[in-house]
Amino acid sequence: MADLIEQFGQIDIYLFDQVLRGRIEPGMRVLDAGCGSGRNLVYFLREGYAVFGADSDPLAVESTRRLAASLAAGLPADNFRVERIEEMSFSSGFADVVLSSAVLHFADGDDQFLAMVKGTWRVLKPGGLLFCRLASSIGMEHQMQRIGGRRFLLPDGSERYLVDAEMLSKLTEELGGRLMDPLKTTVVQNQRGMTTWVVQKNA
Repeated sequence: MADLIEQFGQIDIYLFDQVLRGRIEPGMRVLDAGCGSGRNLVYFLREGYAVFGADSDPLAVESTRRLAASLAAGLPADNFRVERIEEMSFSSGFADVVLSSAVLHFADGDDQFLAMVKGTWRVLKPGGLLFCRLASSIGMEHQMQRIGGRRFLLPDGSERYLVDAEMLSKLTEELGGRLMDPLKTTVVQNQRGMTTWVVQKNA
């Protein structure tokens, strides 16, 4: 078990599934949009992927830089940038794979959510893969208290911007993508629901 943790860190199990299925291969450029302290990047750093990240929290980015320095010596610190994902300085079509794990549901409303999605999508190359995990109302439609718009109070006491299946399907089409997997939602003891949204950008 210790060896697995050392190799993969605290990687999201659904992201791990994408690796096991061969969708994220060595040589690909991986960008974590909202990287936090880099919990999903351990495996990619160890295996020599070209790894990049952005987060609005300077302390989180510094933590990711330290992680990268310990696992992939020589990787430029500038690969990890203190930036809002709506305004990332990476060029359009930059990455083969873009990760967005537990990020988009912090949007304060529709405008910010769409700006975050478009900023994330912009840096993905045609034919590339977006892996996204975000809070949703799927399976918990009658257990949320609406605050306003798509902002809800969840049973666990947190406030989140929530999507649903119809919205994600519409977004996939509008962005010019196709679902690589059916939407998968995990309901955690009727406290919150987390949906996995995996999309390929049309070439």
